[in-house]
This record gives sequence, C-alpha cells and structure tokens, in this order.
Amino acid sequence: MEDYNLIRGRIFDIQRYSIHDGPGIRTIVFLKGCVLRCRWCCNPESQEYDIQTVNANGKIRIYGEDVTVAQVMETVMRDADYYRRSGGGLTLSGGESLLQPEFAKGLLMAAKDYGIGTALESMACVDYEVIASVLPYLDTYLMDIKHMNPQKHKAFTGRTNELMLENARKVAQSGQTNLIIRTPVIPTFNDTVEEIRAIAEFADKLPNVTQLHLLPYHRLGQDKYQWLGRKYEMGEILPPDQEKMEMLKKTVESVSGLDCRIGG
Repeated sequence: MEDYNLIRGRIFDIQRYSIHDGPGIRTIVFLKGCVLRCRWCCNPESQEYDIQTVNANGKIRIYGEDVTVAQVMETVMRDADYYRRSGGGLTLSGGESLLQPEFAKGLLMAAKDYGIGTALESMACVDYEVIASVLPYLDTYLMDIKHMNPQKHKAFTGRTNELMLENARKVAQSGQTNLIIRTPVIPTFNDTVEEIRAIAEFADKLPNVTQLHLLPYHRLGQDKYQWLGRKYEMGEILPPDQEKMEMLKKTVESVSGLDCRIGG
C-alpha cells in the first residue's frame, strides 16, 4: 500500500454520476473548508472546516467526516467502467480543496495510479507552491475568476482577487494542466456586459486557455443557511434568465477567441 492511501482529510459529500465539473461521467468529492465567504455560496456547509451538526427540518444532519484517501477511492472506483467509457474520473471540489493540500494531492495521485482522469474545482486562493504540488497529477483545473475589480470582489467574497489572478497566470504559463476559467454569473455582482468583458479579456490573454464557462446563479443551497443559523444574503436576487446568459456569452465571444459555454 502506498503511503498516500493513509492520508486523512475531511469531506462533507461524495456525488457520483455527475456529468458536470469536468469531462465525461465523474465522481465529485467535496472537501471541507474555504477561505472565501461568497454571498451566493450554494455549499455554505463547506466553509467551516469544523464538523457541523444541524437540524434540517427535524432531521439531524452532520456536515463533515474524516476519511482516508483509500476510503474515498473505494467509493470513487465503483464507477471505474463509466469513467473509462466516457473519459470521466475524479473531481475535487469544496469549499476550497487546496486548503487540505496533502489530502487533495493524495487523492489525485491515487486516481492517476488507477488510470482515471482528474479535475479540480478551485478559486486558487492559496500559495502557488500548493498549486504547483498538485499540477503533475491534474488533468483539468476548473478555476473560478469571479471579478476583475479587487474591491468589489472583497465586498462580495471577503477577499480581494490579486492572488487568484496571479495564480491563474502562473498555472496557464506552466502548461501542465488544461486550465478552464469559470465565472459564476451573479446579479448585482458581476452580470453586466462590462464586468464579463473584463473577465473574458483577462482569460483570453492566458496562454493555453481556450474555454470560459459562465455558470448562472441559482438558489439551490438557500435552505442550508437556515439550518446553519445564518442569513441568506441573496434572498431577493433572481437567477439570470437564458436571454441574459446568451447575451453575456456573445459578449465573451466578441472580445476573445475563447470557447464560451453556459454551464459546465
């Protein structure tokens, strides 16, 4: 048994049979902990690293479980045939999965040893040395770029964006992984033509980057805030309609050579 099989980490969910968050059919492993506090976060249970117990409409739920790489991969590899037929594999998500760097690296290494594809959803809000440590085992990096203005970014997420933008440049320049830029489209935050254009122009200048995914805001995590005893700050905000998303897609295509997709 390789040493990485014994590495322990903290997860809050494993989602099988996903057709999002990377190519093919995938299993998504959600890691606990995040440095951002995005107002629209659909996984608020991911933000705190601590294990949380909540009352969800009379049913007790526990958010968080300590597991080993080997335990996670036992679940992941149940669907190995689907990965091989579809070009899918393992995706790490969160939270910010790179806040548990050794665990994340161990999972990616294990997937590679099993011969399945790897992907990572991340805001890149960590030291670049952490990112560099996982790149040799990473096929696809799904990196969030939420806004180009550092002050507005901080107002809605709790952090400025300079580190993330610099890390995007470094990952792109490394050429070690397929970097895809993803932008959650959030009304009142970044859903104007000017704001999406600025992100597209930034992404278009990144070497080796060919895709930008626009992810429409949704309210699917709203109930969790009540269970956690927190206020949902986006309660009055409606998701963008398809016409708006198509208009923003055309904006990206008008200022860049990127393959722009709605969803992802």
